[in-house]
Amino acid sequence: MSAPQEPRPSGLKNPQAAVRGLGAGTLALETVVLLLMVAPLKMIAGDDSGPAITLVLVLVVLAIVLAGSMKRSWAWAGGTVLQVLLLLGGFLHWTLAAVGLIFGLTWAYVLHVRRTILG
Repeated sequence: MSAPQEPRPSGLKNPQAAVRGLGAGTLALETVVLLLMVAPLKMIAGDDSGPAITLVLVLVVLAIVLAGSMKRSWAWAGGTVLQVLLLLGGFLHWTLAAVGLIFGLTWAYVLHVRRTILG
């Protein structure tokens, strides 16, 4: 019989801080991309862009709050909710669904890395 294997160490001095930084950095990048979406969305959607732009701005504020709250366990679930809301924004305009898909996949990878490092 072999002894139970211990989790493989990540080699990081502070793995929790590294994972929090990855989550916060991803949300910060998403904030920048969402803000950069406003002007093209206004041009593409024209007069119908109001609800979509409002959603984008609400999601920007939510992403900023979550990025600053990554020490809290609920912030990770909040990041997942943010990705779902952005994806559902595709009902307002297809560009929101496209960006939601990209960042949804990115967030899924971040959660995978978190699970791999922290166990």
